[in-house]
Amino acid sequence: MTPSGDDNSTATPSEQELAAATREAQAAAAHAEAAAEHAEKSAGEAEESADEADDSADQADGSATKAELAAVQAAAAASASDESDELAAGLLIDERHPDEGMGRPGPPIQRSNPFVFGFFAALGVLVAWGMWNALGHARSVLILLVVSMFIAVGLNPLVEWFMRRGLKRGMSVAVVFLLMILAVAGVGFAIVPVVTDQIDGLIKNAPQWLDLLQKSKTLDRLDEKYHYIQKAQEYIQDPALAQKAFGGILGVGKVVAGALFNTFTILILTLYFLASLPTVKRAAYSLVPRTRRNRVSILGDEVLTRVGGYVSGQFTVALCAGVFMFIFLEIVGLREYAVALAIVVMFTAFIPMVGGLIGVVVVALIGFTDGLWVGLACLIYGIVYQQIENYVVAPRIMRRAVDIPGAVTVIAALLGGALLGVVGALLAIPSAAAILLIIREVWVRKADAS
Repeated sequence: MTPSGDDNSTATPSEQELAAATREAQAAAAHAEAAAEHAEKSAGEAEESADEADDSADQADGSATKAELAAVQAAAAASASDESDELAAGLLIDERHPDEGMGRPGPPIQRSNPFVFGFFAALGVLVAWGMWNALGHARSVLILLVVSMFIAVGLNPLVEWFMRRGLKRGMSVAVVFLLMILAVAGVGFAIVPVVTDQIDGLIKNAPQWLDLLQKSKTLDRLDEKYHYIQKAQEYIQDPALAQKAFGGILGVGKVVAGALFNTFTILILTLYFLASLPTVKRAAYSLVPRTRRNRVSILGDEVLTRVGGYVSGQFTVALCAGVFMFIFLEIVGLREYAVALAIVVMFTAFIPMVGGLIGVVVVALIGFTDGLWVGLACLIYGIVYQQIENYVVAPRIMRRAVDIPGAVTVIAALLGGALLGVVGALLAIPSAAAILLIIREVWVRKADAS
């Protein structure tokens, strides 16, 4: 009995120890779980700290970038200030890249402010008014420039003709200009003797004409009624007549001097434009956008070709009129005036519409001084030849030069004459031809394409 009791007493402490060990294991497990949770929480806080550190690093990088930009801007401002100081001191050294040219344009000015808009609008009106007044004062100079350019464009085909024969442009221009000078000098030498002879004849025949006037019964009756001889004597004996005559002589002298100066200016400008015409064309075409430059250059060359063709055609018409007039005057008996009158007819033929009539009147007046029948013959010939020229000669020659309807020619000549007188009438027809070409090639083609 004793051994069995000893066995029970030894088994009981083992269960207690097992229970205690179990409790310790559970406590250790709970502690391990708490430690694991604490570790996870610490890891999360560490990750958040790492994220915050990354954000702080990014913010630090952004601040550094902003600081660098601020430093660059400060350096640029300092450089600009230095450049302005150097420019003010006259010591600026241009170190810009060649591609930048004159510098990059700045931002556009904000014109939304009503004050700014009103200021610029008023400034534009003042500038336009000043330019209009300047053009009005420079009108005579502008007319000389236009006439010189017109003559240069008209002579350019002759220059190109010499260039096709092997001469350089400079030599061709020199030859053409020399021919023009010789032509002007020849006209002067041909007309001045005729005018001098007519003035001498007027002075020699004046006493005979006065005798005829005094013997005329009709003039006597008119003198008894109107007393014009007494009025003429009073006018001649007037002390202010000498002053008026002197003023008239000065006025004529001013007109002659002005005409000579304008002629010399036109010759010089014509020489310049004729020599630099290709350069002027390239400079004008370079102002057009590149996408349209080819078409504009083609149209511009065609316009210049038509203007040159008009001048050449008009010269041919005038040459025909002068040659036929010379032949007629040789036949009718005015041989001593034939060359001069033929040249006068040639020059008046350049004036549209009324030029032929002016030439006929001048020739008829000279013919009447030689005899009544001679004057009538000159008048009839001039009228007949004008009809032949208007309906046969001129249309056949001008059809090849300019393609322009007859009604447009008349309207253009009237408008040009009303605006600029004889110069406007001369420039009106080639200008109308150029405008018609542009309308046909630009406006009409756009209308057909729409």
